[in-house]
Amino acid sequence: MVTAADRTSVWLASKPVTPTRRRSEQPAGLDRERITAAAVRLLDAEGLSGFSMRRLAAELGVTAMSLYWYVDTKDDLLELALDAALGELPLPAGAGTRWPDRLRALACGHRRLQGAHPWLAALAAEYPNIGPHARAFDTALMRLLAATGLAAAARTGAHLAVSRFLHGCGTVRQAPEGDFHFALDVLVAGIEAHATAHA
Repeated sequence: MVTAADRTSVWLASKPVTPTRRRSEQPAGLDRERITAAAVRLLDAEGLSGFSMRRLAAELGVTAMSLYWYVDTKDDLLELALDAALGELPLPAGAGTRWPDRLRALACGHRRLQGAHPWLAALAAEYPNIGPHARAFDTALMRLLAATGLAAAARTGAHLAVSRFLHGCGTVRQAPEGDFHFALDVLVAGIEAHATAHA
């Protein structure tokens, strides 16, 4: 049995993003973006346990086989849905805002995103987060951490701490609001203390 870890990510597949068969043979009214958006809506409504290609096809009013013109597997579609949902997260603003405020805004935005898409944390744990929105998030987080005053060598550990914090707050059940903000304050204080001690 092929697991998610054994397969090639949809983002690393060498085949073209659009189908290679004649356009006249393609199901009318479908494209990868529409299918992905419908997958996100279905995941929100039914959760991972209620998601299937057959159920998605019914929502779109097409046959299940029609979906395979645009994605090879259900796993590919789940990866696309994961990255599409991550694209809803506002990224930290640039100059003019202190980095602790940007980090808090990012963390609170991520918490809201996980609340809106409860399936997100499970997919993020199962699939590689290497889609365009995941990469944009990673780049924005690295820029934010560069503004902390941490030495370059320490930013990797800070990146890991922030990433694990954001992911961990969405697994199983969300932490109570007060606990979340206290943990976030501890994280910010730890980064500030380390940056000051090694300035």
